[in-house]
Amino acid sequence: MPQAKKVSATRAGARKRERKVTPRARAYVQATFNNTIVTFTDPEGNALLWSTPGVNEQFSGSRRSTPYAAQVAAQEATKRALEQGVREVDLFIKGPGPGREAAIRAIQQAGLRVRSITDVTPIPHNGCRPPKKRRI
Repeated sequence: MPQAKKVSATRAGARKRERKVTPRARAYVQATFNNTIVTFTDPEGNALLWSTPGVNEQFSGSRRSTPYAAQVAAQEATKRALEQGVREVDLFIKGPGPGREAAIRAIQQAGLRVRSITDVTPIPHNGCRPPKKRRI
């Protein structure tokens, strides 16, 4: 009986990109009403890593929008950033969600030096019509 050939999971000739170790990075926190996304990029804006409460199985549905879920996601992303050699970050916060402050605190307490915090929430000059008010 002929032996089965082992096939590697990667494409032939494909190789993993070299990661540049950058001590300085940018951290983007996008806090919506339903979720919080934390992304670390190099100074040019190329994504290094990201995390969100949905990645962790314990947060799904409405629990993703809690400040605690944002804190856990920010801690996880910060831990991975520290492993890659990031030491100081510029924080960019976007959105009105409940996870904003929790994510900022988690990044500061995890050991990264925060150089600046910038709010880049887009503010319309009377653009789109807002969603209707909830009637409960």
